[in-house]
Amino acid sequence: MRADFYLIDKPRFREQPLLLVCELAKRAFAAQQPTLILARDHVQAEAIDELLWAFDEDAFIPHQLAGDEDDADTAVLIVPPGVDTPDRPMVINLREDCASGNFQRVLEVVAADPDERTGSRERWGEYKRRGFELSKHDM
Repeated sequence: MRADFYLIDKPRFREQPLLLVCELAKRAFAAQQPTLILARDHVQAEAIDELLWAFDEDAFIPHQLAGDEDDADTAVLIVPPGVDTPDRPMVINLREDCASGNFQRVLEVVAADPDERTGSRERWGEYKRRGFELSKHDM
C-alpha cells in the first residue's frame, strides 16, 4: 500500500487546488485505475464534477457523483461524505481524515494553507503507522 502526498506550490494550483485533483484523476484514468475522489463536502464534490468536464478540452474522463446505479461502470467516482461506495484500487483524498477501506494507493492533495499542512502531517503519521510506503511531491 502506498500514500503519495501532493503539496501544492505552483501558482496555477494555488489559485485552483482542484485543478491538481483533475490532473491526478486524468492520470489514474489513463492508467486504467478505477478511482474514488473523497470530497470534503457536497459543494466541493460538485465543483470537482464541473471542473472534470472543463479543465482539459482534450481529455474525457468518465466520472460522476457517487450514489447512482451506474457507479460500478464509471471510471472516476466523486464521493461526498455520507455516501457509501465499494472500495477501489486508487483513492484521491481531500478530507481531513485518512482514507479508510481497502485500496492499493491513496493520493493526498494538500493545499498551500498552513492549517492544511498541519493536517497532512497528522495523516502522514497515521499512514506510516498503518504500514504504508510514503512519498511526497511538490506541485
